[in-house]
Amino acid sequence: MSLVAYLDKGVSLGPDAPCLTMGERSLSYAEVQDLSRRVAGALVRSGVRPGNSVAILSGNDPTSFACVFGIARAGAVWCPVNPRNEAEENRELLELFDCRVLLYQPTFAPLVAKIRDRLPLLTTLVCLGLSAEDPSLEEWVDGADPVEDDVEPPDDVSMLVGTGGTTGRPKGVRLTGRNVETMSALTLMSYPFEGRPVYLALAPLTHAAGVLCFPVLALGGEVVVMPAPDLGEFLGLIERQRVTHTFLPPTLIYMLLAHPALSTTDLSSLQCLWYGAAPISADRLEEAITRIGPVMGQLFGQSEAPMMVSTLAPAEHLRPDGSIARERLSSAGRPTPLVTVAIMSPEGELLPAGERGEVVVRGSLVMAGYHKDPDATAEASLFGWHHTGDIGYLDEENFLYLVDRAKDMIISGGFNVYSAEVERALMAHPGVQDCAVIGLPDEKWGERVVAVLQARAGMELDAAEVQAFVKERIGSVKAPKQVEIWADLPRSKIGKVLKPDIRAQMLGS
Repeated sequence: MSLVAYLDKGVSLGPDAPCLTMGERSLSYAEVQDLSRRVAGALVRSGVRPGNSVAILSGNDPTSFACVFGIARAGAVWCPVNPRNEAEENRELLELFDCRVLLYQPTFAPLVAKIRDRLPLLTTLVCLGLSAEDPSLEEWVDGADPVEDDVEPPDDVSMLVGTGGTTGRPKGVRLTGRNVETMSALTLMSYPFEGRPVYLALAPLTHAAGVLCFPVLALGGEVVVMPAPDLGEFLGLIERQRVTHTFLPPTLIYMLLAHPALSTTDLSSLQCLWYGAAPISADRLEEAITRIGPVMGQLFGQSEAPMMVSTLAPAEHLRPDGSIARERLSSAGRPTPLVTVAIMSPEGELLPAGERGEVVVRGSLVMAGYHKDPDATAEASLFGWHHTGDIGYLDEENFLYLVDRAKDMIISGGFNVYSAEVERALMAHPGVQDCAVIGLPDEKWGERVVAVLQARAGMELDAAEVQAFVKERIGSVKAPKQVEIWADLPRSKIGKVLKPDIRAQMLGS
């Protein structure tokens, strides 16, 4: 199923209904469909053939996202480029993906100027505004013969997604139409959808917020786009636009809970507030259910198996009597119906319930491999399962618990210490806004457990008191031997805490 099929399905449910909205500007389904046909025609005229790669470099913007459907209608492969990346990282991605065409917002013209001469395959550049050097979108599509029907790309590859370069040269994840179709089906079967949804996209459309648009559009829903993260405006939009669905990473949920406007905002329209992309504190999640409503919906996945490996629907956060099921709040939910999840030992043995090992998955959600990287593909699919890199276990009720990333496990005094477990204990402290736990070399322990904390606004933290607080909850072996309090933590382009940067800073490298 092509990505444009979700748009065309929405058109069939009402061509004049709002499709993409930002501020006072709204594009109807018919207008987005018309633009997609003209963009597809211009791509064909520019020499793009099915299976060729076309990149979009843009912040959250309705016109930019509408162009995605033009790429799909031409049978080309959408390459979302993160605008927060450094120029060289984006150059490496465009080179890796063999991109022929780049559509970019004028804001990023200086970045494009740095890399265009070093990308010989990049023959067509189009500015989604006004530019002295490249044609505007309207100039580029003018006179092209519109493409009416969509063309399935070879091998059904719809997207090439960069994994990021924090651990070396970035990799490209090959996602097929079937991967996105499976993700969309699992979204629709796992969470509440009543009537035409109104989805508020605050997070980058180049990541989770973007692919969550597809099931919304298939229902004829409206996507309300936020060009920049502003939690005050976010709350205002929920109330004014009667938003039914949205997505926030845990860090922004913590900030939302501290926002003074939360208690006075009408959130009654919300059916589901998805959260994911990083572990969440069970205490903060319980607070969110109490203050935002019983609408929290967890999702767990990764670029290689997008979004829906396991889910915890809003109703599953509650017991039959309506009370909060606190015992489940630390889980990642249950494996979804179209995905098989197992726990594997390093030797490839599948482990029984309760035993810890690497989380591995099978099913049509799993990527078609890494682009032009057979060795990495083979490593990720060892023993016939996709390896997530996460350590976890399944309990007797088949709830999945993620213990840590395999690379983040700390061996201290001969004991395995899972940083995520320590972080959960730290996040239970009322004064901690966010935290990261790492291991640093230690003559006595081999590695010592180190916690770096960010305090809640207006509160002060005492390192010794925090250590005692954690020790009482998880014991002295796992409690941090060193506690640092920083004004803020280094974060990635999508808000994840960067442990390698913390480690390098503390080691002075």
